[in-house]
Amino acid sequence: MIELNTTISTDMFCYQCEQTVGGKGCTKMGVCGKNPEVASLQDLLVNQAKGLGYYATRLIEQGKEIDATLGRFAYDIMFTTLTNVNFDKETLHKLIIKAQTVKEALRKEAGVTGPAEAEYDAPASIEDQIRDGKKFHVLSGRDVLGEDIISLRELAIYGLKGYAAYGHHAAVLGYRDEASDKAFLGFLAKTLDQSLTVGDWVNINMDLGQKNLRVMELLDAANTGSYGNPVPTKVNINRVKGPFIVVSGHDLRDLKMLLEQTDGKGVNIYTHGEMLPAHGYPELKKYSHLVGNYGGAWQDQQKEFDNLPGAILMTTNCIQIPRASYEDRMFTSGVVQMPNCLHILADETGHKDFTPVIEKALSLAGFPEDEKPREILTGFGHNATLSHAGEIVEAVKSGAIRHFFLIGGCDGAKSGRNYYTDFATSTPQDTVILTLACGKYRFNKLDFGTVAGLPRLLDCGQCNDAYSAIKVAGALAEAFNCGINDLPLSMILSWYEQKAVVILLTLLSLGVKNIKLGPSLPAFLSPNVINVLVDNFNIAPISNVEADMKECLG
Repeated sequence: MIELNTTISTDMFCYQCEQTVGGKGCTKMGVCGKNPEVASLQDLLVNQAKGLGYYATRLIEQGKEIDATLGRFAYDIMFTTLTNVNFDKETLHKLIIKAQTVKEALRKEAGVTGPAEAEYDAPASIEDQIRDGKKFHVLSGRDVLGEDIISLRELAIYGLKGYAAYGHHAAVLGYRDEASDKAFLGFLAKTLDQSLTVGDWVNINMDLGQKNLRVMELLDAANTGSYGNPVPTKVNINRVKGPFIVVSGHDLRDLKMLLEQTDGKGVNIYTHGEMLPAHGYPELKKYSHLVGNYGGAWQDQQKEFDNLPGAILMTTNCIQIPRASYEDRMFTSGVVQMPNCLHILADETGHKDFTPVIEKALSLAGFPEDEKPREILTGFGHNATLSHAGEIVEAVKSGAIRHFFLIGGCDGAKSGRNYYTDFATSTPQDTVILTLACGKYRFNKLDFGTVAGLPRLLDCGQCNDAYSAIKVAGALAEAFNCGINDLPLSMILSWYEQKAVVILLTLLSLGVKNIKLGPSLPAFLSPNVINVLVDNFNIAPISNVEADMKECLG
């Protein structure tokens, strides 16, 4: 058995998300709902991914080919450990065993001895895996590596979880980039290198952000190539009479398959949370039984789904532990999984049979009557927004548009997020608000009016569509012949989980400065690392609306 540092003083330790206990770390139970056993299995699974990356990278360096499915497998492992994704111990247990088999084959072919973490052999029993998971506790190496190295290493690891999510979504649609897969495996290998300095890790994180830009571009191509470019679309947010299924998460392919399988069966489909932007895609919006969006952001699902007279399909993150009142009506798909909820598996071609979800919906009462429709807008991806580029540029030059605000990111339950509502409603009438991800639910049902003939609030899509916002900003900078930092643009971002982390790394790798981040800074950033971000990028926490608005508008 490989000897590792096993000095652990808590049942678990996790500080990868924004809502960690006391802004320091979860040590008894995760705020997300995971218990110490799940946390331990996830820690062990991340270590298995590092080992895969290590031996795969050694093979690549030897000029040998690696299996084309390895990158996808590594993506799925890391995505499984992202916040609010998988709470099923048995699934984690099986993934650890599969990863062990793959790792052993890679190690044998590479013919090298790796560091202790890579050489580690996972036991077969779930009880022993839970025990061993504590050997890979995030704090277990702090006394050896020091706070700043741990901070920067974890920044990279959490960034890789976000990278994995985007890579997974692209791969589901058949889009793969070999260079991105190899880069991902290489980054995993680097997390085991204890010789790296603070400067090395800063550079690694910037490189990771750059590589993630390519993965986001690939996902954008996958979504638009499969379903068309989003178009501005009005979405009903009130109820429609009849049986229904609410689809949450992020997976557009699951939604497409469900729409095909429910066509003509008298079952209405509602999006929820991050699925709202699906209404803008031509190949999805053509289905008349895609009737609207139900509810708001992910953190309200327990309240919104409580005794809901319909079925619920969760695709990828973000899932909360369901209440007993709807546990039997919640189904999961893809990497997301919850004990006691039926999981819909894909066959070897990726097809999923959603019959159990449909039958459950038909067995329930559904909504008893129609509500008067109420509509909000979505569908302002980069293609739709930049189709108005000429008008926007002229409006800026004439003074009709004074400033742009990107107000987006993750929503969450932690106090302080009303700031984003207050900030959005305080923006002057001669400004434009770009938004994306579920943070927009703080204000997307408000009427902001128009400016220069355009809606003042432009919904660019999911967090998965961050590439759209980057592309819009880049196009405007090109039109004005300046850098992004010279645009009349302010970024007011909220974060919760690891996709937000990698988006931040991508923005920083592009040299974007003056980002305001909230509602609190990540607990995994040490004081020295925060100082590096402040000194090099002028990143700052949100303060109060009046002061921040004054600073943005000069």
